[in-house]
Amino acid sequence: MKLLSTVILGNAEASNRVMFGPHTTNLGVRRALSDKHIAYYRRRAAGGTGIIVTEEASVHPSDWPYERAPLASECGPGWAGIAEACRAHGSLAVAALGHSGGQGTSHWSQAPLWAPSDEPEVNTREIPKIMEPDDIAAVIGGFEEAAALASESGLDGVEINAGQHSLIRQFISGLTNRRGDEYGTDKLLFARESIEAARRGVGEGIVGLRLSCDELAPWAGITPESAVDIAGELASLVDYLVVVKGSIFSVPATRPDTHVDAGFNLDLVRDIRAGIDAAVPVVAQGSIIDVGQAEWALGDERCDLVEMTRAQIADADLVAKAATDPARIRPCILCNQTCQVRDNRNPTITCVVDPRAGHELDDPDPCPSVAPSVGGIGGTLLVVGGGPAGMEAARVAAERGHTVRLIEARDQLGGMVPIAAAGSGREPLAAITDWLESEIRRLGVEVVVGRPASAAELADHDGPVVLATGSIAGPPPGRLDGEAPLTAPVVLAAARTDRVRELIPEGSTVIIADPIGGPIGVSVAELLAPKGNEVILVTSDAFAGQMLALSGDLATCNGRLANLGVEIVTRVKVVSVSAGSITVEHRYSGESRTIEGVVVDAGPRLPDHRLRNQAGVSATPIGDCVAPRTIHEAILEARRAVLAL
Repeated sequence: MKLLSTVILGNAEASNRVMFGPHTTNLGVRRALSDKHIAYYRRRAAGGTGIIVTEEASVHPSDWPYERAPLASECGPGWAGIAEACRAHGSLAVAALGHSGGQGTSHWSQAPLWAPSDEPEVNTREIPKIMEPDDIAAVIGGFEEAAALASESGLDGVEINAGQHSLIRQFISGLTNRRGDEYGTDKLLFARESIEAARRGVGEGIVGLRLSCDELAPWAGITPESAVDIAGELASLVDYLVVVKGSIFSVPATRPDTHVDAGFNLDLVRDIRAGIDAAVPVVAQGSIIDVGQAEWALGDERCDLVEMTRAQIADADLVAKAATDPARIRPCILCNQTCQVRDNRNPTITCVVDPRAGHELDDPDPCPSVAPSVGGIGGTLLVVGGGPAGMEAARVAAERGHTVRLIEARDQLGGMVPIAAAGSGREPLAAITDWLESEIRRLGVEVVVGRPASAAELADHDGPVVLATGSIAGPPPGRLDGEAPLTAPVVLAAARTDRVRELIPEGSTVIIADPIGGPIGVSVAELLAPKGNEVILVTSDAFAGQMLALSGDLATCNGRLANLGVEIVTRVKVVSVSAGSITVEHRYSGESRTIEGVVVDAGPRLPDHRLRNQAGVSATPIGDCVAPRTIHEAILEARRAVLAL
């Protein structure tokens, strides 16, 4: 497998061609790297990755893009710990260095942003200060000092950011550089001087470059055609080149979710690599989560290395498993729900499918290589429910050597995940439940499907019981005329996308009532609109899918809905529903409006307490039967429950 072969980067040799790229983690203490960073990177190094690029550090105090953003001058001890941890497992360790420029924020510095020109920051609308010669010299000097500190700390080199959130890219691009001096007439001058400064600092170490080769703004930005010349000139100064996409107007394009195909950058990478005549090793980036696709890209000579960052957040042992049993790699589902953490909530990075990611120091490995005594929990563990929570509980218990029986009322495992995934056209989401099923069957879990468990069966069971019975439909929006209960098909549950697709005739007017503002209402709209239906999305928020801002899909989802002709009615609450219509009231003006059509409820679901509340049943509830949330909480609680037994 070429993916697992060695590759030369400058004066160093990587043990394989897999990179764990730089990304925001919020693991820092103030602006320094922490022991959590060291544990996080150690786990990926132990899993076999060839090159680890640490979270980007700002090279100058004028840059403070998010609260826990590392500052290079404070990173020495953390870099030293990471270098030692990676070296012990044979991984190269490289420090990402950069400056966010006009894409930063003044929330924490309370000082003006620095940028080549006074182009407003797209999200905050801040007007940056136009950098003066002393400012430019200070940042260039910062690259040299940071690179020197990284080298002194034992790292193998540095990677310079000219991609997303990058001052260097802002100097290169006509979108953001309207200067009249030498840094405007020669837009690569600042990039060259910054890279050369880093080279002086790092000495014989690696210098890599992350470069946006398509800003998706052809009227003034970097285009794939112009990027060939840019990359060609800068490649002579570095030891590897990472090709990325995106700019101030297209931040989600750098790491999109499942609405964009995996490996979306591979054609761009091929063209850049061919254009620079393979002057340096080229790294492919862009939702590459499958080792088969990575191997194909290398074999097709589109790239020389592959960045698989989110894939290794989902499975820290990806490289080791690729060498022994690729089918056992825990899949990344490209959801961005818990690994996209660059926002003002300051969440710690983690993963929907592996909640231990980012919590290596405070969350023990639930499946150690040496399992504990099988006598730990006493008797067979009975798991009721075969969704992600139930299957994870069964998997962890079986990995730890326990005898496990799982009962699922439906004819298939997976709970709501495969139903929602198939109905919404986002099949990659079901990869995690497919993997869980494969794992529990491999581990010998006794699986019973197509039969609900009874309260008597649970009460008579000799051993612990874990309840993972999921959720049921919540209260429908509004009330029927005459206060009678609502029943389908007057109101359909959006979560059951299979029934929505089955029961709504093509060409119908469909009203989606979405009080949550999450992915479900948007997904149903995208499912039905292409079928000739007139779709109206009703929300109490200011935008459709407002909560999707957290995963980077807010702007893009609204663009998709607009292209599909979906009508969006915002800032309203549902006051009543009748057979064939819905009445809404504006939250501020109080003005009411009645809309005719089939109503689909995208509101919250309720925990299924039916077995839990039966007399004589003693069980540990997990997941949605406690409170309906996401796959992340279901899997996390399953692991914790088994460890506590």
